[in-house]
Amino acid sequence: MKVIDGTIASPLGFSADGLHAGFKKRKMDFGWIVSEKPASVAGVYTTNKVIAAPLIVTKTSVKKAGKMKAIVVNSGVANSCTGTQGLEDAYTMQEWTAEKLGVEPDLVGVASTGVIGELLPMDTLKNGLSKIVVNGNADDFAKAILTTDTATKTIAVTETFGRDVVTMAGVAKGSGMIHPNMATMLGFITCDANISSDTLQLALSQNVEKTFNQITVDGDTSTNDMVLVMSNGCTLNEEILPGTPEFDKFSKMLNFVMQELAKKIAKDGEGANKLIQVDVVNAPNALDARMMAKSVVGSSLVKTAIFGEDPNWGRILAAVGYAGVDVPVDNVDIMLGGLPVMLASSPVTFDDEEMKDIMHEDEVTITVDLHAGHEKGTAWGCVLTITLRLMPSITLRLSKEKELTDDC
Repeated sequence: MKVIDGTIASPLGFSADGLHAGFKKRKMDFGWIVSEKPASVAGVYTTNKVIAAPLIVTKTSVKKAGKMKAIVVNSGVANSCTGTQGLEDAYTMQEWTAEKLGVEPDLVGVASTGVIGELLPMDTLKNGLSKIVVNGNADDFAKAILTTDTATKTIAVTETFGRDVVTMAGVAKGSGMIHPNMATMLGFITCDANISSDTLQLALSQNVEKTFNQITVDGDTSTNDMVLVMSNGCTLNEEILPGTPEFDKFSKMLNFVMQELAKKIAKDGEGANKLIQVDVVNAPNALDARMMAKSVVGSSLVKTAIFGEDPNWGRILAAVGYAGVDVPVDNVDIMLGGLPVMLASSPVTFDDEEMKDIMHEDEVTITVDLHAGHEKGTAWGCVLTITLRLMPSITLRLSKEKELTDDC
């Protein structure tokens, strides 16, 4: 597999565009991804019981049609908690987009992100659809879906299947309300491989638990989370089938793209200055390993220790202990950036200057070796740096609250 310099439109048969329609004051806020022919499609959606209207529409259409021609997205207004009118507006967004492309509405997915509780301004939507084009600027799509993000999040790779080269690309947004089990994030992945929707869903479902569901920033889960994967078969490779080496290769490709997007989201957490990666290794099973990794990366005490560049192994061990996993912890090794701070559940001395360099890095890796099996799990999070001084001797760390104002 090779990482390439690409966009969401790099796979054969895809195009994308983004622009400023008026959902936000100045920045780009409207875009779409279009496949030249209906593509196989798979999706995973928010675990929040409050589900935004666009997700209801898209999930229904994916189940009904089993194919997708385009995905249209607005940022700035989430169209969530907007009742019957919000649902009608989401269907209208789908229908107007379908009319512009000359396709059936069920072949169009819709997504919205932004302020919850506000209805979509339909004149703004109409304005965006009047200006957006097929074969536009794919880089602008990555910008148009952002809200409080500080950077675009894209990745593109190629892989050889027989004589054919398959390209896969991903783009995502997400900065706040990020917590394991599909956080406030939108993720879109395109591919030109020949694979059915059912097989694509199998690959997506297998990999989401190890990637997007392993990130946490602030513990909040959104109403608008969604990941959609489209694969249009334009490479004309032999169909990828479950239980084959080609499926395993495709699944690894998808896992890499999803993992890279997940890490970019975690690193861009609101107010973040460090990415934290927690690797739990030699666990009895993969689920236990993932649960422990999430427990550590989600610990407020671990976050504050990393923020303060303090190699506090006790906080890490405590988070392992309350992860709800029945695993012996009397032979645990803990390493920070590869430097041991605990071996066989006992502290060890380390070089202070080497540790200082490790803790000062933008990315800090915590490794927990359980010596209890052969499985592993990884989770990603970040340190929040926005502080509020309440008293001369007390500082309370807060997540950064960014309103979708004129600067968005």
